This record gives sequence, C-alpha cells and structure tokens, in this order.
Amino acid sequence: MKKTISIIGGGASAIILACELDPKKYSVSVFETNTALGRKFLVAGDGGLNLTHSENEKVFISRYTPTKFLSKAFSHFSNKDLIAWINALGIETFVGSSGRVFPKKGVKPIDVLKAMEDKLKHQHVKINFKHEWQGFSEADELIFKTPTGNKKIKSDLTVFCLGGASWPVTGSKGDWLTIFKEKNIDVIPFSASNCSFKIDWPKNIIKIIEGKPLKNISVKCGNKIHFGEVVITATGLEGSGIYPLSPQIRNELNKKNEAKIFIDLKPDLSFDEMIQRISKPSSKLSYTENLVKQLNLNKTQIALLKAKLSKSDFLDPIILVNNLKNFEWTIYSLGPIEDAISTVGGISLNEISEKFELKKMKNNFVIGEMLDYDAPTGGYLLQSCFSMGKFLADHLSEPV
Repeated sequence: MKKTISIIGGGASAIILACELDPKKYSVSVFETNTALGRKFLVAGDGGLNLTHSENEKVFISRYTPTKFLSKAFSHFSNKDLIAWINALGIETFVGSSGRVFPKKGVKPIDVLKAMEDKLKHQHVKINFKHEWQGFSEADELIFKTPTGNKKIKSDLTVFCLGGASWPVTGSKGDWLTIFKEKNIDVIPFSASNCSFKIDWPKNIIKIIEGKPLKNISVKCGNKIHFGEVVITATGLEGSGIYPLSPQIRNELNKKNEAKIFIDLKPDLSFDEMIQRISKPSSKLSYTENLVKQLNLNKTQIALLKAKLSKSDFLDPIILVNNLKNFEWTIYSLGPIEDAISTVGGISLNEISEKFELKKMKNNFVIGEMLDYDAPTGGYLLQSCFSMGKFLADHLSEPV
C-alpha cells in the first residue's frame, strides 16, 4: 500500500521533490497558498531565469554560508546534474558570459515551469491550490484554510517547503515561525540577504552619484573580498558586487551596529602603477583632469573622492591612491526585508538531520529557504533548493 506525502508549498524545492518521488511508493499531494505554483520562481526569472552557475563544484559549494549542511545534497545533485535534469524536460540551456546558466534565448520562465508541471502530471501528483497552512491540530493533523473552510489532513510524511520572508507578494511571508516555535523547534528571526545596504552619503553629492554604477571594482568586508559591480542608490549600495558579502556585513552589523566596507576602485592597477601614472603632470590639464585621464576615473568616482577627502588629502598622491585602493565607507543597516532577494533565518540547522528530517518531529522534513543558511545571487539559491528537493526525493524513494 502506498504511503501518503504532503508537501507544503509550491516553490522550486517542492516542485522537484514532487517530480522525483517514486509514484509507485507514494501518493503525493502538494498544498499551495496561491492559485498557481512557482510564483517566486517566475518573479525571480522576470529579468532572465538564472537557473544555476557553471563553475566547478568545489568553488560552487564554498559560496554557501555555512557550506557543510548542503555538501551531501549538492554532491548528490550538483549544478551539472540540474542542467541535465532541465535539459531532460526539453528545456535547452546556455552559459552566459558571467558563467551563469539560463534557458536558451526565447524560452521564458513560464515555459520552464510548464515543463515541470507536465512532469508533475505524469507523476500523478495532486495539486491543491488555495490551501493556506495554519498549523497542527491536537492530533498533529495539518490544518489548512481553504475557500470552503478549514480542512484537516493526516499523512504518513510531511515536507515543508514554505520559503523565507523575502518578496511577500509571492506568498513567501515567513509567518510560520511561531508555529514551529510552539513545537519547541529552534527558529531564528528572518533577516534580509542579497539586499540593499544603507550608507549615509554626503547630501551634496547624492544627485551626482544616485543610479550610477561602480564597475570592475572589488569590495571587502571582514576577511572576504568580492569582485564585480555595484549600483549607488540615494541611500546606499546594491548589486551583484556586494550581495555575496551579505553574511559578513550582517555579522558586523549584529556585533557593532555598523559594518565597514573597503572598495578598490582600480583592482587591476597596483598602488605603484597608479602613483607612477599620476606623477607625470600635464601642463595642459588640471590636477583633476590629469587624474581622470591617467587613471580612467569618471565623475562618480571623483565626486566620491572629493566628498570623502579634504582638499589637501585629495591633492596628495599617496593619500589619494590609498583611498582609491582602499576606499572606506560605513554601512549602518540592511535594506527592507520585503525588498530583499532572499533571507536568512528560519529553522535552525541544528534542528534537522543530514536527511533534512526534524529531529523533534519524526516523519516531518524541512527543505529550501525555510532553513537558516545564506546563498548569494547568481543561481546559487535556486540550485540549493533544487539540490535539497532532489536529494530528499531520492532518499525517501530508496528501498527500505
């Protein structure tokens, strides 16, 4: 006789889990709050569906904080395995110039989702829409709020895939924390990740710098450095060049109520090379014009330097170059959690086994962004959700 599995949530981890569970062994039901699956999946893919990254597995797994909890799942279902899985659905992929992996040109996120849904149908998975999970009954049944009233479901196994607290418009609200807390499960309040970072820019330069990019730079916080590009906002910084430093910035904010970042505006040039270049003044150019020409600086960089340095320091080549190579700014807070790309917090990793089963609640599993870990942008978060879902599906489908 088949066992019953209830999957709570309809995002990436839930979809691949349901797709890969053995239909001969399980009767699988997915319960989704919305009227469609994969709402966050579709929103995330609005500017191009970044499925995963193509870099080697050793570097890939190092992107997560912490890495250990995901190592077995990722080894079992890596970025290469995900690409092969997507291809098997009939979706061709390509590797972009940054190493990120996308569906081929012309394939929309909804096309990828439809291919997954077709597999769910083939697997005879039952989808229940407009089922909002409310918690547990006294008999540990699952309670759902539905358009026709509350419903209680009893199943042999339950897998929670409820997501974090970013982009609440997609249904990912994180309001389930209290339910697990009442079950004596250790939960951590949600914090923003891959978000905007607040900096108190001098007011007189905001009109000059707002919306401008800083390209080909490196950003350092603590002992981690990341190369890339950031965009200056009226209230701080955001972009792929700083998102991977979210764990380090958050850690410093928690400890000191501020985080120091150090930007190298010219990482391709050494200190000595820069000094040598600007030590050759031009009789036809002003000091600033010579800087712009010799170091290829733009108006945004000059405005930032002049706002930070006194006139005498700006005119001192050594102090100036020191700042170009080690430009310090203070982040005083994270951006709003509802605008963040992802979150950390949720179920403590200490509460789950290596198979993602809750230690205090037998036959109940938790996967995806519900767990307290950090993943940068670039396909890493989506890959982690797919890896956990496939790993758990294969584990549960193993012969007893």
